Amino acid sequence: MSPARAVLERTFGYSTFRGQQAEIIQTIIDGGDALVLMPTGGGKSLCYQIPAMVREGTGVVISPLIALMQDQVDALAAVGARAAFLNSTQSTDERQQVEAVFLAGELDLLYLAPERLRVPATLDLLDRGTIALFAIDEAHCVSQWGHDFRPDYLQLSVLHERWPTVPRIALTATATEATRREIAERLDLVDAGQFVSSFDRPNIQYRIEAKSQPMQQLLSLIRTEHNGDAGIVYCLSRSSVEKAAEFLVENGIPALPYHAGLDARVRASNQNRFLREDGMVMVATIAFGMGIDKPDVRFVAHLDLPKSVEGYYQETGRAGRDGLPATAWLAYGLQDVVQQRRMIEQSEGTDAHRRNLGAHLDAMLGLCETVHCRRSRLLAYFGETSGPCGNCDTCLSPPEAWDGTIPAQKLLSTIVRLWRERQQRFGAGHIIDILIGKTTPRVSQQGHDSVATFGIGQDVSEQEWRGVVRQLLAQDLLAINRDGFGTLVITEGSARVLDGSHRVMLRREAPKRSRAAKRAVAAELPGEALELFEALREWRAGEAREQNVPAYVVFGDATLRGVATIRPTTLEELAEISGIGEKKLEQYGEALLAVVASA
Repeated sequence: MSPARAVLERTFGYSTFRGQQAEIIQTIIDGGDALVLMPTGGGKSLCYQIPAMVREGTGVVISPLIALMQDQVDALAAVGARAAFLNSTQSTDERQQVEAVFLAGELDLLYLAPERLRVPATLDLLDRGTIALFAIDEAHCVSQWGHDFRPDYLQLSVLHERWPTVPRIALTATATEATRREIAERLDLVDAGQFVSSFDRPNIQYRIEAKSQPMQQLLSLIRTEHNGDAGIVYCLSRSSVEKAAEFLVENGIPALPYHAGLDARVRASNQNRFLREDGMVMVATIAFGMGIDKPDVRFVAHLDLPKSVEGYYQETGRAGRDGLPATAWLAYGLQDVVQQRRMIEQSEGTDAHRRNLGAHLDAMLGLCETVHCRRSRLLAYFGETSGPCGNCDTCLSPPEAWDGTIPAQKLLSTIVRLWRERQQRFGAGHIIDILIGKTTPRVSQQGHDSVATFGIGQDVSEQEWRGVVRQLLAQDLLAINRDGFGTLVITEGSARVLDGSHRVMLRREAPKRSRAAKRAVAAELPGEALELFEALREWRAGEAREQNVPAYVVFGDATLRGVATIRPTTLEELAEISGIGEKKLEQYGEALLAVVASA
């Protein structure tokens, strides 16, 4: 057995490597560099943890996640690895203790935040120790065009310059080809081995639906499909986070808010509870989630449109890390498009920066408006080809494509007439009121009931008109004016619609069939096994509370499902179950067998 395979089995309790893990690990063990793109839950951490335990010295992990370093170290300690961290939360005595252990060669892994590499004392410390490898986690943070850019990552070229013989491995869960090139160039990894795994997460069901009453839609999703499950709800603003968390709590769903405006202690406390308590829902801005290793998040919901496909993929990827069924749900409406377009127009920076933001949004809108398989469209964005998945909403309830040329002409004509005849511009709501002949006080006051297009759109419902506007914006056949008020203006493409030379195909939602994902805990578990599984979860919760660690540090759901299915009666049988290594077998084996025997 190779040294890497021995560590995999004895320490981590897995019998085989997954995907490209074996090749990546051997590359680093042999002293080579690697750039690794692997989806969340794909086993990236093992790609540097195992080489760090095989090679002489300590693996130094550069991670931006100070708040999670303790949990990362606890998880390694639970399997018998020697790990520690150095960051600003520690006292001088605590840092000195870690430094002494590192210099004595008694650490397998040492976690550092990137900003610590600007401190000369840290560089001197690393010079005095033996370094097995450098692992740069969340490597996409080096991308200045990206959604998680961290300036300190630009300084990481110092690793190669100061320690040219130490192998480096940069890892990320998401990156387009352009971002991948940027990572390689900025981190001096152009000549490194590049390992790109499939971005497909087949256990996640992707669903995007029209926004009507988003809070009620979210509540229905949780109650009907994910009652008692852990989940993450993303909102665009801090106020939306507070309102959504309050709404869920009022309706009996345990939920906590997380955003940059909260006191740091409150954020830390809420994150701690989410990681340690079963069935907690975190309502957050995108400030939350990077590096969250909680494997049993069963759903990720978005109440606002993400700004990019990369961000959406990164955020939805936090669901179902254990490989069990999970849901990625997004409520999406016209106001989302208007708001995002307006934010881009008003954003600071160069025209090139705004064009880049616009391109990211266009790709996200394309994913929302597609009539084809969501998963195929998502994978295509990352350069991967696939057929229909049969498990997303467009596969389960295919939408209808319809010729919306005439409605588009009516809407664009109204906008043109108001500007040419009266030098007036208005938002979507007022334009739709004119089209459906709705005599509101504003329509009457402006005299718009005398506009030639007043009432010519009564064959289309108000909700459908909002869909027409939304999709014209997505297709760049309509635009948001830069006046900051969300008014609509025509584009170069609008002229081709008005003269009939461009046919406008739109998406009409199909009636939704019931498509609830199976409850992951119950999936494929017969009654007796499910009863044992719940008993094992209860035992695990007690162990986690006693040790003050997240439940998954003790055992993940997938391992407990294995125990519940096999019902082992000896330690030898228990050792064969995936996720149970030597240390956990020694620490928990007898207790697990006792739970099995009493169930």
